[in-house]
Amino acid sequence: MSVAEFRRRVREVLETAEVRAEVAEIAAYGPERESGNPRAYGALGEHGLLAPAWPVEYGGLGLGAAEAAVVTEELVYAGVPDDAHVLSVDIVGAFLLAAGTERQKAEHLPPLARGERIATVLFTEPGCGSDLTALSTRAEREGEGWRLRGTKIYTQKSQFGDVALCAARTSTGPVAMHGITLFLLPLRSAGMHVEPLPGLANDRFSTVAIDGVLLGLESVVGAVDDGWRLMTDMLQLERTGIDFHAKARRLLDTVVARAAATGELDDAELAGRLAELDGAVRAGGTLAWEMVANLDRGTPDPVASAMTKWFVTEQFRPVLAAGADVFGLDGALSVHDEEAPALGQLDAAYRVGPAHRLASGTSEVMLSVVATAGWGLL
Repeated sequence: MSVAEFRRRVREVLETAEVRAEVAEIAAYGPERESGNPRAYGALGEHGLLAPAWPVEYGGLGLGAAEAAVVTEELVYAGVPDDAHVLSVDIVGAFLLAAGTERQKAEHLPPLARGERIATVLFTEPGCGSDLTALSTRAEREGEGWRLRGTKIYTQKSQFGDVALCAARTSTGPVAMHGITLFLLPLRSAGMHVEPLPGLANDRFSTVAIDGVLLGLESVVGAVDDGWRLMTDMLQLERTGIDFHAKARRLLDTVVARAAATGELDDAELAGRLAELDGAVRAGGTLAWEMVANLDRGTPDPVASAMTKWFVTEQFRPVLAAGADVFGLDGALSVHDEEAPALGQLDAAYRVGPAHRLASGTSEVMLSVVATAGWGLL
């Protein structure tokens, strides 16, 4: 099956009446509609389309990175929230495939591929953002297991999640990178406390307190004290930029459609500005798909991935600025206002769009990777 045929199959599922009705419901209720796995995930999961790159025995189709990227793109284009998919499939699922035991894979991957469960990530802490070597959550040996204590912040979907990939310090030493271990942490265990964190985006963040949760030795992902290497290697693979590109593409298409509907495209200056933005977004898409091709070839390029992630996320600000000019004050209307154009998409994008340059590694960190690992400047 070609990638184009695969895209057609995914799009057919996302264009069914049930999925379209759910997307309309999400748009109509905005922040109040936040939920766990959208029904769209289950519809894709029924056909093995939610995690197509996974082996068949774990619920996938045994395909490649290109098909996985298609799912990400089409979810965004269809207006389906992609946070749970990125967390469950693209991050936690990828970690388990790379470093999980057979027991861990068999237990967690099939329900994730079916869209029945959510897996989340617990890395960031109140005093530990981009520099994960500063994390203070501790895991101490106790009997035949580990006792975890700490606080994680800015987590997504944890209020709906079943299990989380949690980073905790298991030993200390002169090298800060050493001594971090990854655990599979059941989110509904005694000692787990998930509290909502006020924010601007439609999907809320949460603070997660881990109060003495006892885990068995089978909860360790990879080797003890080897979490830093795993996180570094795997998060580099996450940075294809496909998801960010798709969001920029959808937003710019909305802005252009609005300009065409109102006749503003007749303004040569605005038309030229939008054409320039379209060229930049297309270039970002080309870069992102080249990163996907690298994954398919088994030759990921961390420096190029960092450069691509920086480029595609930095496009949001000029696209948002153009959207503000095209929509005018109407663009500030939220989805709760019946007169909001494009179902309040510009308002929602203004609230969350700037954060894209922070997610999956800040723009400054990406530039540092390019400057140091790529150009050897420092």
